[in-house]
Amino acid sequence: MKLKKKSNFFALTLVLTLLVMLTACGKNSATAKNTRTVVDMTRTKVKIPKQVKRVADLWHANNQIVLLLGGQQKLVTTTPMIQKQGWFRKVDPQIAKVKAPFVGQDLQIEEILKTKPDVAIAANPGQVKQLRQAKIPTVNAMFTDFPGLKKSVNLTAKILGKKYQTVAKRYNQELAHNLSYVQKRVANQKRVRVLHITDATNLKQVDGQETIINEWIKFAGGKNAIKARGNMVQVNPEEIVKQNPQVIIIGQTTTANARRLVKHDPLLQKTTAAEEGKVYGNPQGTFPWDRYSTEEALQVLWAAKLLHPAQFTQLDMVEKTRDFYQKYYHYRLTKQQAKQILAGYVPKK
Repeated sequence: MKLKKKSNFFALTLVLTLLVMLTACGKNSATAKNTRTVVDMTRTKVKIPKQVKRVADLWHANNQIVLLLGGQQKLVTTTPMIQKQGWFRKVDPQIAKVKAPFVGQDLQIEEILKTKPDVAIAANPGQVKQLRQAKIPTVNAMFTDFPGLKKSVNLTAKILGKKYQTVAKRYNQELAHNLSYVQKRVANQKRVRVLHITDATNLKQVDGQETIINEWIKFAGGKNAIKARGNMVQVNPEEIVKQNPQVIIIGQTTTANARRLVKHDPLLQKTTAAEEGKVYGNPQGTFPWDRYSTEEALQVLWAAKLLHPAQFTQLDMVEKTRDFYQKYYHYRLTKQQAKQILAGYVPKK
C-alpha cells in the first residue's frame, strides 16, 4: 500500500514538473516570436519587440536621424534641445507635442516609463545604464566618425522596421558619394588650419581630435588646429593664438554674429582667420550640421567649398540643401530658407 502511494506521489511530481517545463518552453517560444535582437554601437546585444511602435529617443542627434528615416511618428519622448530646433519644428511641427522628460540634463525615468516605450535610444553611458535598470530595452547609438554615422543610421532603421532600411541605404550611398566627391577634389590641396568653436556662448570651448567635427574637417581638406581630444574641450586662448587658425568656424550661430564675436575678442582677433575675414557661423538645419546628425552629408560639402573654393566652383549649396530637404523630409525649402540655413540662422517659430 505504502509502495503504491509512493509511486503515485512520484508520478504526480513528474507530471507537474513536465507541465512547468512545457509552460516555460511555451513562454520562451512566445517571447522568441515577439522579439528580435539588435547589436548597438557598443556591440551590446539588445532584445527589442519585433514590431517597434513607441520610441523614447533621448539623444538629441538621433531624433534627427529618425526624422530623416521618416519614423518621427513613433517618437513618444524627445529632448528639450530638439524641441528648440527651429528648422526641426518647421519640418515636423508635431515634435512640440512629444514628451521631453528631462530636468536639465537629468532623465526623469518615471515620466519615460509613463510613455510606455518599446525601446529607448541614447548615447550617454550613464543614461543607458539608468534606462536598462528601469527594464527599458535600450540601444546606444553613439558614433564619432563617418563609418560610425552610417552604422548608426542602419541601426536606427533596423529598430524602426524594414521599410526604413530602404531610406537608410539611400542616405548612406549619398553620404559615401559626397565624401568621395570632396576627397578627390582636395587630395592635392594644401591643408587649411581650422579652429572649430563649439558655440557662441564660450569662445574657449572647442572641438578636438577623435570627434565627428575632426572627421569632416579632414575630409574637407582641413587640419584641426586643436591637438586635444574630444568634444567641447576647454583650451587656453594663448594656445589658439599659437596654432594661428586660418579659418574659424563657430557652431550654433550666424556668420554675422561669429564675426562680431571674434572682432571683439582681444586674442582671436590676432589670428590669420580674423585678419583675413575667414570667420563663419556653421550652418544649422533640423540639427546643427557640424555635430552628430545626418546633415553631415551636407556639412562636408559646405566645409570643402569654404576651405577650397576654387575646387568647387560648380557646387551650389543652396540647391544641394533644397534637394536634401525635399528628398528626405519631403519639405520644400525656398531659396531664401536654404540661404538662412547656410548662414546659421534659426527661425524662432
